[in-house]
Amino acid sequence: MHGVLLLDKPVGLSSNDALIKAKRLFNAQKAGHTGTLDPFATGLLPLCFGEATKFSQDLLEADKTYQTVVHLGLTTTTGDTEGEVTENKPVTVTVADIQAVLEQFKGDIQQVPPMYSALKRDGKPLYEYARAGVTLEREARAVTIHMLELVSYDAPFLTLNVRCSKGTYIRVLGEDIGNALGCGAHLQALRRTQVGHLILSESITLDALNELAEEQRYPLLAPVDALLSSFPEIRLDEILAKRFLQGQRLALSKESVALPEKPGRVRVYRESDGQLLGSAQLQEYGILAPERLIATAQMS
Repeated sequence: MHGVLLLDKPVGLSSNDALIKAKRLFNAQKAGHTGTLDPFATGLLPLCFGEATKFSQDLLEADKTYQTVVHLGLTTTTGDTEGEVTENKPVTVTVADIQAVLEQFKGDIQQVPPMYSALKRDGKPLYEYARAGVTLEREARAVTIHMLELVSYDAPFLTLNVRCSKGTYIRVLGEDIGNALGCGAHLQALRRTQVGHLILSESITLDALNELAEEQRYPLLAPVDALLSSFPEIRLDEILAKRFLQGQRLALSKESVALPEKPGRVRVYRESDGQLLGSAQLQEYGILAPERLIATAQMS
């Protein structure tokens, strides 16, 4: 079984637990998720099955979009609802205050990863140190906030839409916004609405999957190349396709193959039947270097 399931993860379930449940429902041998959602968070969790797991890294690298509710005035040990309250301050900020502060967090910013995270130090995730009451120094990381939009403000709750680069912690963003407003904050809710070009409206819940008969679940899987649709495509004839599947670098010309205008990552198909063969790097002078190949693709 090969394909991509767009799952709407429920609150209270880890990404790995959601993967295990979906894997059982599809009776899949090989599966993986593409970017962890915290247990308290909900929303889009793309799951890869079979050959699709080879391309899951592309979604890990992709931009993500979220809607979050920030609870101003209340800080917690974890930066979300799962932690203990550490401080409670009055909230007197205005919409104008909020808009001014949001401008400070747009574009390229530095962000210190939270202690309650899966980042590892000496082979141990940071959250294990945090649970033991140990706080470690963490270096700030460069992340990019492409979009930070005020949806509504009903004190003390601030609803935001955020589109950001990989590695961004929305919990930290919420805390930093609260600190900049002088009242502190934690995340009340977090929902992921988009990963790369994949969108939440095309997802399905575990409960809905569970209600379907097994044969009704498989058509819900998007094809493997759904993970690659943002890349230009190249189509090869039978001879070139066979050489590509053998891992050979190919010297292509625009006279024989329709090539993208610029070098970069591409998805590769066999022209005769539209079979996805894998991904590759199109280099200077029309050199096509195989990257990840589809093992189930048949060689003619």
